Amino acid sequence: MRIRGAGSASASYVVAVASAREGRMSDLGKLLMILGAAILVAGILLTLLGRTHIPLGRLPGDIYYRGKNTTFYFPLATSILVSVVLSLILYVIGRWRH
Repeated sequence: MRIRGAGSASASYVVAVASAREGRMSDLGKLLMILGAAILVAGILLTLLGRTHIPLGRLPGDIYYRGKNTTFYFPLATSILVSVVLSLILYVIGRWRH
């Protein structure tokens, strides 16, 4: 014995699940496009900054040790400088959006 209306209820459930998946896939696609654009912009900026001969990575506070068989490099001052600059940029963007 089959219950009336059960087929239409399950069909509407399938449609709802399918539209929810489409929404999630659409959001994922948008996120991937935004991340790709951000990586592209970062690559262009790094290429342009490399041509300006700014000594990022060779600042006085960067740690560089070269032994006989090992080399250790930690860009401490460069990391702090990049962090401060990015924090200021994001602060300005946040204030501008509100």
